[in-house]
Amino acid sequence: MGAFETSVEATIARWFGIEPPNDPARRLASELAGTIEAFEALRGQIVFEDEPSTFEAALQATKEGAR
Repeated sequence: MGAFETSVEATIARWFGIEPPNDPARRLASELAGTIEAFEALRGQIVFEDEPSTFEAALQATKEGAR
């Protein structure tokens, strides 16, 4: 187990008082590092205000289609 996985397990134990219950839980914890890295790679590329959210875009398209 790598340093990140060890850190995740220690944090879970500290905050919640439990150990990972099974292999799938350990696998998901190890995949968390990749998820975090993927989000960090997007930093500075996308700004929330740049484009309307999908819901807002759908509302606008519906409004424009009703005219």
